[in-house]
Formats: sequence, C-alpha cells, structure tokens
Amino acid sequence: MVLMLYFFLLQVPSIAPLGSAYNNFQVDSFKLMELLGPEKVDPADVKLIKDKLFGYSTFWLTKEEPFGDFGEGILFLGNLRGNREDVFAKLQSQLAEIMGDKYNLFMVEEPNSEDPDPRGGPRVSFGMLRKEVSEPGQTTLWQYVIALLLFVLTIGSSVELGIASQINRLPPEVVKYFTDPNAIDPPDMQLLYPFVESALPLAYGVLGVQLFHEVGHFLAAFPKKVKLSIPFFIPNITLGSFGAITQFKSILPDRKTKVDISLAGPFAGATLSLSMFAVGLLLSSKPDAAADMVQVPSMLFQGSLLLGLISRAMLGYTAMHGATVLIHPLVIAGWCGLTTTAFNMLPVGCLDGGRVVQGAFGKDALVGFGLTTYSLLGLGVLGGPLSLPWGLYVLICQRTAEKPCLNDVTEVGTWRRTAVTIAIFLVVLILLPIWDELAEELGIGLVNTF
Repeated sequence: MVLMLYFFLLQVPSIAPLGSAYNNFQVDSFKLMELLGPEKVDPADVKLIKDKLFGYSTFWLTKEEPFGDFGEGILFLGNLRGNREDVFAKLQSQLAEIMGDKYNLFMVEEPNSEDPDPRGGPRVSFGMLRKEVSEPGQTTLWQYVIALLLFVLTIGSSVELGIASQINRLPPEVVKYFTDPNAIDPPDMQLLYPFVESALPLAYGVLGVQLFHEVGHFLAAFPKKVKLSIPFFIPNITLGSFGAITQFKSILPDRKTKVDISLAGPFAGATLSLSMFAVGLLLSSKPDAAADMVQVPSMLFQGSLLLGLISRAMLGYTAMHGATVLIHPLVIAGWCGLTTTAFNMLPVGCLDGGRVVQGAFGKDALVGFGLTTYSLLGLGVLGGPLSLPWGLYVLICQRTAEKPCLNDVTEVGTWRRTAVTIAIFLVVLILLPIWDELAEELGIGLVNTF
C-alpha cells in the first residue's frame, strides 16, 4: 500500500512537488545515515592497497564493490591465481605490513557468481573493513549487571520448577492461592520452606546443564584464542531456563572454528542431561525408591517423540497409562535439559544450531533451514506449547545470522557436516510431540523388545 501511494505521488502532475519533496527527504536520510554510520575505508588506503597488495601471482583485481552491513568496507573482486588458503595467508601478511593493524581482511564467496573457480570450489573475493568496525565491542558494565540479574532470575525460575514438580505434596491453601484467580489472601509462605529445600536438587540439575553448556563453549574457544562474552541466561518457568545468549567477542578465523565452538556447548549440556535422564529412569523403575519420587501427569511424556518412547520402554506400559506417573526428579532435570539444548540447536539465526548450519553448509543453507524452522514453530509442530514463546524469543533476540569468519570459504570437512546433520535430526526427534496412536503402537513394541 505504501509503495502504491509512493508511485501515485510520482505519477500525478498536480501533486508532483510532494513526490519531489519525498525524494529529497529520502536523499537527506541516506546522507544522515552515512554521517552517523560506521567509519568507511580511507580512499587513499584503498589506492595504496590496490597498488601494493594484489598482483598477478596472488589475486588479479578487476573491480570493487561496497562491503559490510552499511557499505562501509570495500569488496575486491577479481581472479584468484593460486591456492585460496595460501593466497589469503599471504594477503593477510602483506596487509599487516602495509597498514599495520588498521584493517581486517575477509575471504568470502564472490556474490552473484554463477561460475565456479577453475581450481574447484566457489569463486572468492576479499573484503576489507576497519578493525573498529568489524571487531565486536567490549562487554560494558551495564551488560555485566544485566547478566547478573538474569542469572538470579534463572535461579528463581529453576527453584520454581522444582517446587512445581512437587505440587501434589504442597498444602492445599498454597496450591489454591497460585491456581485460583479469585484467591485474595496469601497463605503463610513459611509452609513453602520445606518444599523449597526439597526442590533444590532439581534446580541444581537444571542450572548444572546450563553451566555445562557454557563451559563447553569456553573450553572449545580457549585453545583457538577466541573470546566469548559472559552468558546472558534466559529464565523460563516451564523448563527452568531457555538457555543463554553468548556472543563472540573475537572475529572467528574460519568456519571450522565456528562449528567446533558452537557445537561444543550443546554437546556438553546434552551429555549431562542425558546422563541425568537415564539415571533418573533407572531409579524410577526401582520399587524401593518411592520416597524420592514425584508425581507428574502422564501427558508430559507425549511432549517428545524420542524422550517419550525411551520413557515408555524403561518405565513399562502399565506405569505410563495412569493419570500420573511416579518418576525421580532427575528425569525432569534431564528432560528439561535435553529440551532446552534441542531448542538452542534449532537451525535459525545465531542460535547454536544456526551457527553450526551456517558454518557447515553456508549462509544460503541457513536461510532455507531458518524459514522451515520458523514455519514449524509457527504451526506448533516443534516444541508444542513452547513453540510460540521460543519463536518470539528468537525473533527478538537471536534472529540475525552470525557475521562471516575471516576465512568464510574453506569447507569444514565431511565428519563435521555429518555431526551437524545427526544433531539436527536428533533435535527434531526431541521437539516433535508424540500423538496417542503412535505412542500406543511404538510403546507396546518397545516394551516387548526390552
């Protein structure tokens, strides 16, 4: 509608001055953006680099284009004259000799190129940005304060999850106050103290998964000399936590590094979650452990195809067909941890899943995966009732794809691609709900097998 009005203003002679005024306003807006935007590459530096950096033996320059989010850099297009990794290393070294640490050089796929490189793989170009523009900013004091506040809230949501798991043991007046919208007088909160203490092990488990996740990222980043921001935990009363936002504070050297660091966190969190889930199911199947059990609705186990079927196989057909099921709190901690890990491994934006897909298969593949993921979340196919809040969270906080690596062309190898493919497949199995008919058929089959 806005476009129609715009073209109407340009076409009607009687109000043509309005169209002219709009054009002037548009031009002034672009000029203002140029003034307020990031500092561009110095033209004198561009001339010096063209004369001394590129040549017949490395990269034969043919033309230039704007590079970066706001066109603040220069993209050099031309013909590669050697092995791309060797040429890139040589150009980086020569750029440092000519310009010091003023600029960063990126090797990226040539945009809109239909012909592959004669030596194999895509045609490449070299982008240049000022360091202060391309490198992430330092963490501010306010960000530390916000991160601490979010962590405290996540502790609270994890404890709340532990208390909610014992709702059948809570005093009736407490349950009524939190569930009845007409309840006015609050109960004696001292009645909750014993249940808070018993809720702590579950809270520890949920928080432990998130901390393991972040430790995995940091352990993978340390040997590669990549800096990470402090984690910004996202509290959630259903799972205890939605995970954490962790930003790269260094430019990644290549796509392998992006995949390794991004995959290390979910792998660490999933390992601990799966261990708790398995141990919890084993303890739940022991008749002498009833004192440590909590009652949960049997409908809970229909929230995940993979986890639900494993639970049915371990706990038995009869136990899963009551209104409630007695399970050990470790089952809940492991279930929540695996679900949170799966959500963070969805291939969209700058989630861990988006980063690994972008690193393993490229940015174009991430666009396709992202559109599919948004569609499935919007339809409620993945994640059940949590699909909408998670989709909104991603759209608000994590929708933008990760910035390119310095070497954004070299492939990551077959085994990394295979690991990413398997991980995404398991994510779908975890977040895909199980319907009653399938649960009955597969559950009976699994029970007979075991």
